[in-house]
Amino acid sequence: MILLPQPRPPQPRPSAVVDPRIGDLGSALLALEDGTVFPGVAFGAPVAAGGDLVVNTSQTGYQEVCTDPSYAGQVVVMTYPLIGNYGRLVADDQSIRPWLRGLVVANATAAVLDDARQLAALLRNNGIPAIAGVDTRALARHLRAHGSLRGAILEPDALDREAAARAASAVPRWEDQDFVGQVSPADVTEHGDAGSAGPLVAIVDFGLKANIVRSLVRRGLRVRVLPHTSSAAAVLVPEIAGVVLSPGPGDPARLAGPMALARAVIEDGRPLLGICLGHQIVGRAAGAETRRLRFGHHGANHPVQDLDSGLVQVTAQNHEVQVVADTLPPTSGFHVSQVNLNDGSVEGLRHRELPIETVQYHPEGAPGPLDALAVFDRFVAACAGARRSATGLENP
Repeated sequence: MILLPQPRPPQPRPSAVVDPRIGDLGSALLALEDGTVFPGVAFGAPVAAGGDLVVNTSQTGYQEVCTDPSYAGQVVVMTYPLIGNYGRLVADDQSIRPWLRGLVVANATAAVLDDARQLAALLRNNGIPAIAGVDTRALARHLRAHGSLRGAILEPDALDREAAARAASAVPRWEDQDFVGQVSPADVTEHGDAGSAGPLVAIVDFGLKANIVRSLVRRGLRVRVLPHTSSAAAVLVPEIAGVVLSPGPGDPARLAGPMALARAVIEDGRPLLGICLGHQIVGRAAGAETRRLRFGHHGANHPVQDLDSGLVQVTAQNHEVQVVADTLPPTSGFHVSQVNLNDGSVEGLRHRELPIETVQYHPEGAPGPLDALAVFDRFVAACAGARRSATGLENP
């Protein structure tokens, strides 16, 4: 039997998938570690890069996704077909630069003429490749069937499909990389009105989003942001009324130092809020195990139920790891407080006696748009109560 060569899929027409105001950079390939290759058109930086592929189902928020440190090391696939259909506001960036390794879209559009406000400019100026014209529906279905896969976007006009597949297979495993060390700052910073009488709280930055700081400052708190390497002695100084362990990228099992810090805060008894990676760190500090999800939770439409109140809220999420409910020790003082209604995974923990709460989702993402903001209100109230108790104002 003679095997005839398979015809190559037709390359998408640049004019059909990349807005001419952006300008395409030529044909490109997206390759997966299992050998699957998707053709497309380059419109980001003219470089190659790779990471774990994650699918985000949000219709908006691509600026937030691109500048969220939690996406460090990942190639993000946006399933909504029109990405770039509104302008970028620099003040809305979540960090100083994009942290994702690459962006995959069906159609790259441009809502504004000003280059500086276009998504493509953000990616090009920071060396992030992007590819349009990919069948993102087929790609999302492939990942749902096969689980998380590594992928690589090749530089423009590098169209050797076998070389592309080899590049995807050579991408380092997500579990083997220290992403927190890449995104966490080295310096301490202060935010909020220095002359305010509001409580001072510490945020340990494992990959902090700017909206978390804004949400707390807006509620009257003063905020001190510390590096991920901070010791318990540096965090738990007398003037600190409460502690936040921030979101961030990577595997919590790698973070022995932050887990020791979380145990110290729990023993201290001050109000503690863990968000996303911070939630996972607290869970491990309490004695629970964490486990990687098959393809993670990424998007702005995840229903979460609060088991204490029965309330269901719509949440924004971006994480690869879950706290395993059955491994949470009964003697830890913690109980599962919230669950994901899609798959039953743990979405929150609360301590039965101490003012400690953790959530797996992003309350600052506010996709509801206000569903999850009560997380911050509860933390602020706990900090105010702890401060009154520490100053003796509860017993005049």
